Amino acid sequence: MTGIVTTPVSRRALMGRASMLAALGAGASLATGLASMAEAATAAGADDYRALVCIFLYGGNDHPNTLVPFDKVNHSRYLAIRGGVSFARKDLEATALTPIQPQTLTDELQFAFAPYAPRLKVLFQGGKLAPLLNVGSLITPVTRAQYDGSNRALYPLPPKLFSHNDQQCYWQALGSEGSTIGWGGRIGDYAMAANEQALLTCVSAAGNAVFVSGDKALQYQISPSGAIPVKAIQGLPYGSPAISAALNQLITRPSDHAMENELAILARRSMGMEKIVNGALDKVALQTSFDLVPGDNPLANQLKIVARLIGARHELGSKRQVFFVSLDGFDHHSDLSKKHNDLIAKLDEAMASFYMATVEMGVEHQVTAFTASDFGRTLVNNGDGSDHGWGSHHFVVGGAVHGGRYYGTAPHVSATSDDQVGQGRLLPSTSIDQYAATLARWFGVPDGEMAHILPNIGNFDGRYLGFV
Repeated sequence: MTGIVTTPVSRRALMGRASMLAALGAGASLATGLASMAEAATAAGADDYRALVCIFLYGGNDHPNTLVPFDKVNHSRYLAIRGGVSFARKDLEATALTPIQPQTLTDELQFAFAPYAPRLKVLFQGGKLAPLLNVGSLITPVTRAQYDGSNRALYPLPPKLFSHNDQQCYWQALGSEGSTIGWGGRIGDYAMAANEQALLTCVSAAGNAVFVSGDKALQYQISPSGAIPVKAIQGLPYGSPAISAALNQLITRPSDHAMENELAILARRSMGMEKIVNGALDKVALQTSFDLVPGDNPLANQLKIVARLIGARHELGSKRQVFFVSLDGFDHHSDLSKKHNDLIAKLDEAMASFYMATVEMGVEHQVTAFTASDFGRTLVNNGDGSDHGWGSHHFVVGGAVHGGRYYGTAPHVSATSDDQVGQGRLLPSTSIDQYAATLARWFGVPDGEMAHILPNIGNFDGRYLGFV
């Protein structure tokens, strides 16, 4: 195990952690449960560390079949509009949500998670998960009448609504496709001086992502198995130490040519960081299982390496980190019921396992994970699936989250109301900027820096939403 600082934990705290771990790990072996309880008993999170973890669902998550209307009246409306891609109400009974404190939503709406997300329900009922309702890309608040109007000087819209590439980029960078700096990277610019290894401030376990690219903070990419090696010298090319040494010298030697020299600097830095990162990761052994259900789960694999990096925070000298992970395949124009159910099961497993790992390490109050996606989907089905939408529901998970209740404004379950723009596409009532500002303030960004990180935040009243 990594060198986790341990302090006494009260019996009440121990029992609370143990019950949460048992519920989340439904179906896990008794031995695993006992090991998790032992870690919960000794783990503590008193060190000065904070991390944000963006979980991006590429393709546009179908929010109506993720957070589903459950009360009889609104479920009947949902059935009438969605048709054959709906969940029956009886199938939602086990995942129906009851806010910890009484809360009345639009049209007295009540929700259930999809039947394939039982662990997310446990997190909600345990006060560790907060749904943010109808959030999406906005430059300024817009009503349905303003959307339908032509005054784009007063009421501008985000670029190319309903386009995957542009809306993925807007969610990550608050700009159109081609943007090079993300709001996670801008948070990293502010925080990188706190870390001994500045290169580990912004980390992607999902390949290249503009979200964790800053002006000064560079994006460090890692694989589920650890630091990414330089393939040309990995192992022994042709079984020859001499060839390996020659290749090493070729790609790392200084040069009078500016570009060649810069590439050599990058190679040396990459190779040096590979040894540092993998050396630290070798000292971290998590008992939490990231394999709760059969089948490969790429999101769980990514979140496991993020958890291990967090476990190595002392060894690496990390105080503030921003992570990016992703799950692909959410563009369900057809075969929605099967494909989406499979992905939601993966999301459920991965987010629950990651939270359990933070509990094991005693940092659950210092790590906040949140979902994002291109856009939501139409409530109206297209026969066997749903089409590109706009607003969507998202989830924030962590020990610091004021969970067990909803945030934002619940939309009507309708295809004709003024809070949607056709076919049940939600007109966002909460902006990405507000979502991001709430997370950034928890991370430690002062109010005076917020407009630099989120250029449109001044257009919205109530910039901090209170979910964390």
